Amino acid sequence: MTSDTPYASRSASRLSLSYAEVRSWHRPLMIMVAAMSALVVVASVGLFADGRQLLQESVWAKPLKFGASFVMYGATLAWLIPKLRRARRTMWFVGTVFAVAGLIDVGFIAVQAARGTFSHFNAGTDTFNLIGQRIFSTGVFGLFGASLIVAVMLLFQRVGDAALTWALRAGLGLAVLGMALASFITGWTSLAAPRTVQDAYGSPVTLVGGHGVGAPDGGGMPITNWSTTGGDLRVPHFIGLHSIQVFVLTVLVLTALATRIGRLRHERVRAQLTGVAILGYGALFTITAWQALRGQSLIHPDAATWTALAATAVLTALAALIVTVAHRNEPGRRAETVMPRELALRRKAAHRNGLARGETRAPAGSLDEDSRHSVASAPARSPDLGAR
Repeated sequence: MTSDTPYASRSASRLSLSYAEVRSWHRPLMIMVAAMSALVVVASVGLFADGRQLLQESVWAKPLKFGASFVMYGATLAWLIPKLRRARRTMWFVGTVFAVAGLIDVGFIAVQAARGTFSHFNAGTDTFNLIGQRIFSTGVFGLFGASLIVAVMLLFQRVGDAALTWALRAGLGLAVLGMALASFITGWTSLAAPRTVQDAYGSPVTLVGGHGVGAPDGGGMPITNWSTTGGDLRVPHFIGLHSIQVFVLTVLVLTALATRIGRLRHERVRAQLTGVAILGYGALFTITAWQALRGQSLIHPDAATWTALAATAVLTALAALIVTVAHRNEPGRRAETVMPRELALRRKAAHRNGLARGETRAPAGSLDEDSRHSVASAPARSPDLGAR
């Protein structure tokens, strides 16, 4: 790769994957990802082969959702941690803690599903559930703590260009907030009176707490099972947890578009547009959390929620427009810096072709004189000039 290769092409090569690079990812996390992928397959089969239900939802729905979520988040951490150059051994240990905690927690969810009972908020007194609930709650803190440490470490180093670095920092930051909100779910809803429901076999089970605010769990939206009658803190939890994938995807899209749109070839422009996406998405996280805490269903927003969403959409679009317009002359400014560089290269080539060391100007018709003439008379050229 030469020094004249466009920056966007170099960024694309950094974000591309090879088998050798995947092998260098954090191995314990990749083992966890493989186990979660297997769980996704098993739970998908269980959705159709097993008719048992908990609160009008298949017993395998929760393992399926948790497995898929951990595949995405775990693979992101497995790719990211080897790229952190500071405290590498500590980061490897932190990633291992996350992998072990994830396997234990989601494993408990899968076992409880197979038993036909609840994993979350289950106050049952049988020995397995009592021990499992203690381990389960401990694992949650392990997942949160590991993510928080990685997020803090990212504040002191870069991974790739500015756009990717800020995407990872903001993504992990929102993911930590989403996890914190998940812990808040238990604290908020456990204040409500316990309720008795039936497990998959019709036996009574006492639940202390839930995901809903103002309405009990059960009978929610398809797939997600988020409440249709009240607030549901799983909505902002999900939005925050997977923000890192959204932000990295934004960087990938901007990098791909940079091969066709000249303005996006500048790192500063892509970083600023990524920042706009981060602010808009962060506002969405805040609005959905505010909506849930008011006991309002995601699909039944009131006028205040609609106003906040509309204001977020308008301000985000306006900010993106301002960034692109502010940099509309970037290609011309880049051409002005590229042309003197090309002139210097041509002069060096003329010297190599036999220009006398003591001469102060090239003979008439030489490459050096032609290059000066071309710089003086030629119009501004494309920013891709050095890539030909």
